[in-house]
Amino acid sequence: MSADGGFGRLLYPGADWDFATIRRVYDAIEEIALGELGLDTYPNQIEVISAEQMLDAYASNGMPLLYRHWSFGKRFARNEGLYRRGFQGLAYEIVINSSPCISYIMEENTATMQALVIAHAAFGHNHFFKNNYLFRQWTDAEGILPYLDFAKGYVAQCEERHGHAAVERVLDAAHALMSHGVHRYPRRKRPDLRSEERRERERREHEERVFNDLWRTVPAKPGGPPAPSLDEARRRALLELPQENILYFLEKAAPRLKPWQREILRIVRHVAQYFYPQSQTKLMNEGCATWVHYQIMNRLHERGQISDGHFMEFLHSHTNVVFQPEFDDPRFSGINPYALGFAMMEDIARIATSPTEEDREWFPDFAGCGDALGVLRHAWANYRDESFVSQFLSPALIRRLRLFYLVDDSEEDHLEVAAIHDERGFRRVRRALSRQYDVGHQDPDIQVVDVDLAGDRRLILHHRAPDRRLLDAEDARLVLQHLADLWGYDVVLKEIDPKTEAVLKEHHASARPGMF
Repeated sequence: MSADGGFGRLLYPGADWDFATIRRVYDAIEEIALGELGLDTYPNQIEVISAEQMLDAYASNGMPLLYRHWSFGKRFARNEGLYRRGFQGLAYEIVINSSPCISYIMEENTATMQALVIAHAAFGHNHFFKNNYLFRQWTDAEGILPYLDFAKGYVAQCEERHGHAAVERVLDAAHALMSHGVHRYPRRKRPDLRSEERRERERREHEERVFNDLWRTVPAKPGGPPAPSLDEARRRALLELPQENILYFLEKAAPRLKPWQREILRIVRHVAQYFYPQSQTKLMNEGCATWVHYQIMNRLHERGQISDGHFMEFLHSHTNVVFQPEFDDPRFSGINPYALGFAMMEDIARIATSPTEEDREWFPDFAGCGDALGVLRHAWANYRDESFVSQFLSPALIRRLRLFYLVDDSEEDHLEVAAIHDERGFRRVRRALSRQYDVGHQDPDIQVVDVDLAGDRRLILHHRAPDRRLLDAEDARLVLQHLADLWGYDVVLKEIDPKTEAVLKEHHASARPGMF
């Protein structure tokens, strides 16, 4: 028997695998990823899980430790039902942005699929998590797992002390506002999640010693003595207005919330912030991981470490992942981030090594530089989806993917193809596509702008509606009700036209008695 297990140079002979096989596969992939591709990763932790455990990971947004909530069980039951009836498949892997980087792989996978997902997740995603500027700004990879462990324990303690129903109401309201519970611009420093348990104790002790002096300036009840006046500038400074992070504002300023309720809002806010970079880098993250696994699996085949049959199995899976249905295909549901991301990575490598004159004109900084890996690593580190598309989508790729720009104006009775494949059209297509990934354009811009301290403590929010696009009325009503319950008083949301400052629509909600 040879030193590599008796199979010649092959890492494995067939579809079956054991943990020794996973070790050999991992070592071979690591050698290529770090030695040849120059990737920089967190330490890896590979976890083999069952289909049911994968469904459980789906239910909790892929987090290995998370507090209990009924919505996770509902999601688990739905996904399990679809999976058992054959209407839904399961992901081959889930990867956690932490240090060590945890990659969950399915025990049902073949040996080739285990190699693919290790290359994709444990090295492709891992490199992107560690090096992209958004993750470096916003996430604490070393602190997230201890923090989730603390959060799970804290919520369980609250359920014991205050009752399951009371905790569930707070979580329901916080989850409804989760997408408006993030800081979108860098603050003084990245949160240190490892110290949150200690800081929670310090906050609790502080709450026992002091109270919010701001609320002494408002009347205790209607008809009471007039409140001392606060000038607008001082009031807004005390409340840090305007404030886009609604959960942060409620945590700091909601007058009726108890300390444990504020801490739960803080937990949900930290989880939302953890996922914030992922929503802005889906295209790049998947494109990076797909390009990395493609290079590694090709290299393993070239070395003779996987057979032709195994390589064909890999290509079958890879082709399915990067398949992009045409716009008139019944399967079309938008642009596949794996397809566009991988195509752009391949195109960047082509431009760096074998550019055309058109490429040299459009990308003078790196066309023909010969260092494809250097250009890709630079892009992975310094861009998000919107800026990546606006800087790197080439005319050649626009032609190959047959992209076009369609104007759908609600005030017109027809559609217009507004860009063709010429220089002006290429720029317009690229600009329009990049805007689809702009979080500032896609997510509603809703901010707390004022509080009526001298009157009924009404909370006032503004939604700046681009192109006069209004919120869905029913969604706005339901979410605003949760906001009013947490605030404890009336809430009004005004939808504003950014161009004219005109109020397009108003939504109102009143706090329900006894909710918090």
